[in-house]
Amino acid sequence: MSRKKIFIGILTIILTMTLTISAQAKSKSLMMATTTSTDNTGLLDYLIPHFEKETGISLKWTATGTGKALKLGQNCDVDVLLVHAPPAEKKYIKNGYGKDRRQVMYNDFVIIGPENDPAVIKGKNISDALNAIKSKQAVFMSRGDDSGTHKKENLLWKNAGIQLPDKEKWYVQTGQGMLATINVAQERNGHTMTDRGTYIKYQSQQGGNAPLKVLVEGDSILLNQYSVLTLDPKNCPNAKYGLALKFSDWMASQNAQNLIKDFRLLGKRLFTPNAK
Repeated sequence: MSRKKIFIGILTIILTMTLTISAQAKSKSLMMATTTSTDNTGLLDYLIPHFEKETGISLKWTATGTGKALKLGQNCDVDVLLVHAPPAEKKYIKNGYGKDRRQVMYNDFVIIGPENDPAVIKGKNISDALNAIKSKQAVFMSRGDDSGTHKKENLLWKNAGIQLPDKEKWYVQTGQGMLATINVAQERNGHTMTDRGTYIKYQSQQGGNAPLKVLVEGDSILLNQYSVLTLDPKNCPNAKYGLALKFSDWMASQNAQNLIKDFRLLGKRLFTPNAK
């Protein structure tokens, strides 16, 4: 056999092995759509290396508002979702886009604003606070992006008996993620609604003494539940349903729940695990 044939044979074997390894690696990978809060806070950078080490499954993610994340799943552009808008999630499953929904953790929403409290809302319940903001025409920054936070904010205005003030000058929609919206609110000396985890991240970036303070908190309606959703194979037959279930199971495992519990900034817990 000539050297040329031997060389071609070896090259073919190497190429075949490379393609096989590449295919195997691709089959053991997941693409996830998630919210900006799980990304901005650093939670995923902290959790996912543990998941990959324990399961051998690589996971990449894109962070966006929950509305857009659900759309990515509906269009079969990802394999799994980690989101926080329960009513929208349940409707999503009912419509045949999602198959399984597992609660994994929660935090809460808070209204933050300048320390001098220009709208005089500190300590009020959420409905009274929103009415005071409207009455004083105090600057309020909304994400305006169909995220889980934006969906909740819209519900709170409605529950307070207020038509969404999206035509008012004092009400500004940023179209940005949570951390960016907080920074805009700081620049405008205004108010916004944020999940507590992202607020703690913002505090840490400000050396622990952030200009915007928590003014309204504690109402039961401010609960912020996060869940893992798998895609329905009937709608997305090419989505990696089996691997998505493994991610869901891992997020609910004792080890992952302990990791979530132990994730802190400034000594404060950003999320509370509650998988069942």
